[in-house]
Amino acid sequence: MSRCFFVSDLHGKADRYRKLFDRIAAERPAAVFLGGDLLPHVPSAKLSGAGAQDAFIEQHLAAGFRKLQDALGNDYPKVFLILGNDDPRAVEPSLVSASSRRLWEYMHDRRAPWRDYAVYGYACVPPTPFQLKDWEKYDVSQFVDPGSISPESGFRTVPVPAGEIRFATIQADLDRLAGDDDLTHAVFLLHTPPHQTALDRAALDGVTVDRVPLDVHVGSIAVRRFIEKRQPLITLHGHIHESARITGSWRERIGRTHAFSAAHDGPELALVRFSPDDPSGAARELI
Repeated sequence: MSRCFFVSDLHGKADRYRKLFDRIAAERPAAVFLGGDLLPHVPSAKLSGAGAQDAFIEQHLAAGFRKLQDALGNDYPKVFLILGNDDPRAVEPSLVSASSRRLWEYMHDRRAPWRDYAVYGYACVPPTPFQLKDWEKYDVSQFVDPGSISPESGFRTVPVPAGEIRFATIQADLDRLAGDDDLTHAVFLLHTPPHQTALDRAALDGVTVDRVPLDVHVGSIAVRRFIEKRQPLITLHGHIHESARITGSWRERIGRTHAFSAAHDGPELALVRFSPDDPSGAARELI
């Protein structure tokens, strides 16, 4: 059985990475999936470059996986990762460089075969109230929820043509990424959760903007529709830290698709163990 680990939203916390590396060494999973928001937070106003983030990637993330690679040899897992909306896109070259060293597969907007499965990655989220917009796109239209900031505003560490920002959507991106592929044995690594599920429940009860109540479900409508229509085997999500605490569930079933979240708003590492051979047997542990 292909036992896998899934984690997300580690936000550069050294203790969480240490726990992850220790569990990989002890349990030797076949694959490890990292679902974005991996790096220490740097306020947008101070994010004039990616030097500190690049240093974290090399000195902590890559160094930790390199140590595992040396120790585990042929038992080193296949590692798939994406970034999240709190991570600057300017660090992409560092992640791609590590891919060439076979530490991991950088998966944003990509497809990779793995055993009897296909892995797809996508980092973008719908508009948020935050200023960093490297990984934000309109969802299914140019609508922006009250209290959120348009992808056409805010701050970016990598320039993008204005027309692309204006007209690109998560919906169109997912359709293009999947194409006409058979997704029966597909695993999708996505930072945003699907809309109106147990995985996208934000702590926005009673919050209003200009007297308009905010939607407490802040996940992607495009992702929800994509799952309903295409029915991949497994989807992996993060982004909304408090959702599992509020709803009491870190998993959702949408048709035949098993959707899991590893986001967590406590100090622990939330580790999801799953096998694509038997998704119903997935389990989540706070370490």
